[in-house]
Amino acid sequence: MINFKKVFSEFNNKKVLIIGDAMIDAYMWGEINRMSPEAPVPIVEIQKHETRLGGAANVALNIQSLEAKPILCSVIGDDIHGNLFLDLMHKSNLSTEGILISKKRRTTLKTRVIANEKHQLRVDEEDTKPIQLENKFINKIKDHISSCDVVILQDYNKGTLTQNVIKEIIATANKLNIPTIVDPKKINFNNYNNCTIFKPNLSEIKEGMKIDFNSNNQNEINEVTNKLLNKLQAKAILLTMSEQGISITYNKEFEYTPAFQRKIIDVSGAGDTVISVASLCLTTEMNFKILSKLSSLAGGIVCEEVGVVPINKNKLLSEAAIFINYE
Repeated sequence: MINFKKVFSEFNNKKVLIIGDAMIDAYMWGEINRMSPEAPVPIVEIQKHETRLGGAANVALNIQSLEAKPILCSVIGDDIHGNLFLDLMHKSNLSTEGILISKKRRTTLKTRVIANEKHQLRVDEEDTKPIQLENKFINKIKDHISSCDVVILQDYNKGTLTQNVIKEIIATANKLNIPTIVDPKKINFNNYNNCTIFKPNLSEIKEGMKIDFNSNNQNEINEVTNKLLNKLQAKAILLTMSEQGISITYNKEFEYTPAFQRKIIDVSGAGDTVISVASLCLTTEMNFKILSKLSSLAGGIVCEEVGVVPINKNKLLSEAAIFINYE
């Protein structure tokens, strides 16, 4: 039987290295009361603006909310949004020692327009070409990796995680016996060989493996995830399936967990929360089966709020004790 209170207290002593695409999530909040006379689109009357840390930086916030210590390694632009990003990091009491600033990049800004309690529109400003400070970035990561308990590779296809960065970091982590967990995207999907946990969603695994399957059929899910497991030589495949739940495949074992019933408002950032919780579980003696259930529960909790928000540790702890069938 797992004592979740004890496990959650163990999180407090962990250090997590997060490597990947960091960004700013901006929000424009308002109301829709009429249609535009210029085009068949609604007019949003903006009432409030807000900026938050996003992407890999939101993973850092989740790790911090779980009371572990995050170290974020990313590359941002030498621009006004880069300055805002650093300011948001400082205000959140997050270290910027792993951040590189490039004069040849734009800092990614995602602006979401939210009105009438719904996500109406998103506008992206960004560069997605591979970073040019590759060797400098790898060396900065290696300066921090040996002191960490787990490494998260958070890929949004924005260019921070190049093939060389991925290969070098996973090899270094494995040499140091530090577990790695990956949140992949399309471009580098097949480049994360020898990671510990690989966490795609349904669309990513179908596109990445160029295969279609019935996501309602557990046998088909098991077959596909086993193929991916063998291909990447990973320890486990953690497959998130939104309202259909989550599955984990490992060592000839397959465990499917239906989604916990919740009032879903906004799925933005749910994947960040899932990988954050899973990464810290990797640093404990928790088995993969419970890891997948707890990560899924955490992802559902943050979907009950509008926008990208970090997980509430106390809420997760109280719900874990109620909803998870543990061994």
